[in-house]
Amino acid sequence: MSTSSKAGSGEFTGRHMWMLAIGFFGVVITVNITMAVISATSWTGLVVDNSYVASQEFEEKRLAHQAQLDAGWISSLSYAGGQALLSVADGNGAAIDLGQPVLRINRPVGGHDDQQVTLVRQPDGTYVGPVALSPGVWEALVSVAETPLGPYEIHERFRIEGVAP
Repeated sequence: MSTSSKAGSGEFTGRHMWMLAIGFFGVVITVNITMAVISATSWTGLVVDNSYVASQEFEEKRLAHQAQLDAGWISSLSYAGGQALLSVADGNGAAIDLGQPVLRINRPVGGHDDQQVTLVRQPDGTYVGPVALSPGVWEALVSVAETPLGPYEIHERFRIEGVAP
């Protein structure tokens, strides 16, 4: 009687288990490293520089926005022909003087293609500024530090049709 054990074909051995474990953990580690590199080189997710300061300003902005709504302010922000157009009117339809509103426009994700433009008041009371936008999704923020009814902001998200780069 022979006590030698030779693995026959189709038998699962320790060597098979070792290769299976190395393969599994190799895939897991490769995927983790790939995801870490992608996350480290992509958008940071930063929306505000200092969240504490932003939280302190929130209530002031909310109250100002409510006062503007109560006064009947109507805002419109649009884009056509390489121009951003802002219109703000009171409850009677009269244009409101905002001084020098600043338009900040960027992609919702990625932190690229950011632009900032100071809008210029036109004789009809609207504000216009040149902005070059390629196709895709954009976020716009118009802000004015001080108006007769407190700080003013309008946020818009819109899409420029066409083939995105």
